[in-house]
Amino acid sequence: MASNTQKYDENRSKRKKEMEVSVSENPQLSSPDETDLAFSEGLQSLYKPEPKILNEMNKEIMNLLSKYAHILSERAAMDASYVKELDGILKEARTIETHLKQKRESLKQRFTVITNTLQS
Repeated sequence: MASNTQKYDENRSKRKKEMEVSVSENPQLSSPDETDLAFSEGLQSLYKPEPKILNEMNKEIMNLLSKYAHILSERAAMDASYVKELDGILKEARTIETHLKQKRESLKQRFTVITNTLQS
């Protein structure tokens, strides 16, 4: 177990020395940390939008949000009209149901009168 740890440490120190040698031989190469820093700075400069572009994007986003809000309000109004229409249909159905129940009671009474008349 100790020999494995020693081998690992030796390999690690060899890699460090190789990196130092390659950097000293070629000064254009830099350490990974410097490369990462330069890369991230480059990305920031590439993705830093101009104020004019930001204003245009902001206007377009606001325009899209306005259209979306308008569509939602139209849909809400349409849904409200559907609810009113359904309420009207339900009222009519209840009125018809009440009327049919009254007709049924009326027919029952007539049949009762007819039956009583026939039995007498």
